[in-house]
Amino acid sequence: MATLQALADLRADFPLLDQTVNGHPLVYLDSAATAQRPSVVLDAERDFLERRNAAVHRGAHTLAAEATEEFEQARAAVARFVGARPEEIAWQLNATDALNTIAFAIGAASRGRGGGAGSEGITARRFALHPGDELVVTEAEHHANLIPWQELAAQTGATLRYVPVDDDGLWTIDDARAVVTDKTRLIAFAHVSNVTGMVAPVPEMVALAASVGALTVLDACQSAPHRPLDLDALGVDFAAFSAHKMLGPTGLGVLYGRRELLNALPPGRTGGSMITTVTMEGAEFLPAPQRFEAGTQPVSQAVALGAAVGYLESAGRDAVLEHERALAARLYDGLAGIPGLRLIGPGAGAERAGLVAFDVAGVHAHDAGQYLDSRGIAVRVGHHCAQPLHRRLGLTASVRASVYVYNTEADVDTFLEAAAGIRHYFGL
Repeated sequence: MATLQALADLRADFPLLDQTVNGHPLVYLDSAATAQRPSVVLDAERDFLERRNAAVHRGAHTLAAEATEEFEQARAAVARFVGARPEEIAWQLNATDALNTIAFAIGAASRGRGGGAGSEGITARRFALHPGDELVVTEAEHHANLIPWQELAAQTGATLRYVPVDDDGLWTIDDARAVVTDKTRLIAFAHVSNVTGMVAPVPEMVALAASVGALTVLDACQSAPHRPLDLDALGVDFAAFSAHKMLGPTGLGVLYGRRELLNALPPGRTGGSMITTVTMEGAEFLPAPQRFEAGTQPVSQAVALGAAVGYLESAGRDAVLEHERALAARLYDGLAGIPGLRLIGPGAGAERAGLVAFDVAGVHAHDAGQYLDSRGIAVRVGHHCAQPLHRRLGLTASVRASVYVYNTEADVDTFLEAAAGIRHYFGL
């Protein structure tokens, strides 16, 4: 599939979209928060639960073997989808959990905990932080990619620094170069901002980190679902993304890490399923990814995510990206023509992801969202877990409309018609 119309026809695959809300056909423009699921994903999880539900990597009975095989097939599918090896993909509770797993592991290494058998002579000492070391984020980060590093800095005595944004909420590689020093040990940043839609200069950031020997951590929550992604080619050390933003279930996140790094990191959580040998005095841990999957795994969720990436592959990732670009341009151009709206992020003609956040003069974002909801239109309102960014922009909240593979030009036009009436509705 390669045309806007062909992808628009996929809407019929999503049962939830076929309903009315407050007397209007549902227009769902909140996929940056949670995407809807096609029938094939719902059916894949249901079929697994009805026919093969069992504990994986334990037990010798047939169901356990079948469940383990499907579980690992899903891991391989997700790895292929993002340009990784299966052993570089560890299941987590969500992307927030995945980012915390990295921070916990670095914290453990900083306390002297040993890791595993990393290749190329890498040991846990590679990750240890000390007072005077620096961690770098951007002012535009989601809280999930900010607070773990705040906590890690507080625990280790390292200093957290940030790349500032401009009046549009944007930053450049030159801004990053002005902050990164030879004391920088880790740089964490979003591939795509969940507020501005800005696409980060990942290759340049990876090169900048390499020039000072720093690790890179990529928040790929808003990129993995929407655009071709090859983590190995990008060269990042770690990455995280969520299943529920890419047509999959809640309760599942993905941690990517280069194999030699994951195997050298000490696990931040311990328990069953991630060990080789346990005595009353100590334990030895499995190689990655199992060393980061303590306890009972999210098996049916992983199977469902495997089906989701298969669906996106069949749609065509380049086609999905072009579809969203077209809808995003329609969104931006339409909103830019409505008086009293302040749009956040890249301007007309600049690259942006399939989302637009804006402020309505004289109307609180929550009131604007409730008005849109009365018209059957679902958008996100609030600070989008990015309070520092909103504070920098002089806002407490904004309205965000985001598109995905199942949205149509009609969805966008219905939203724009309603958005044009917000200020009038409130008497402005």
